Amino acid sequence: MLENQQPAPNFRAFNQNHQMVSLADYTGEKNVVLYFYPKDDTPGCTIEANDFTAMAEEFAKLDTVVIGVSKDSCRSHTDFIDKFGLKVDLLADTSGALCELYDVWREREKNGVKSMSILRSTFIIDKQGVLVDVGYGVTPEGHAQEVLEKVRQLQL
Repeated sequence: MLENQQPAPNFRAFNQNHQMVSLADYTGEKNVVLYFYPKDDTPGCTIEANDFTAMAEEFAKLDTVVIGVSKDSCRSHTDFIDKFGLKVDLLADTSGALCELYDVWREREKNGVKSMSILRSTFIIDKQGVLVDVGYGVTPEGHAQEVLEKVRQLQL
């Protein structure tokens, strides 16, 4: 598992517009909220994405970009963004490499059946590329507000 105050693993993946996005794009310029979620257009993931979208301007005022990651395709991300008017970039980690890098690809058990899935997790990375907050197994409701408060603390 990743921990606070260690360098954030560098990531590179295509966003919904098939543009390559990497952590290096923001180093020295922006804080990054990198959140991992299981699947586009599912109840919890929609709550989380809509909440981050509702607070997008507040994050922007704090020099912070919000980026979601799932194993869905760029096309799926585009459909998800269009359906809900989302204002966050979504990275397509179809190979699962980014999920492995951030240690969010985990075994879970549901109704007695074991399977692999993305553990809903959020990482706040400061402008120097350091993990300042690591949250594994987060709950969608109210999460975006909690993250915004943590980002505000970075400004103090």
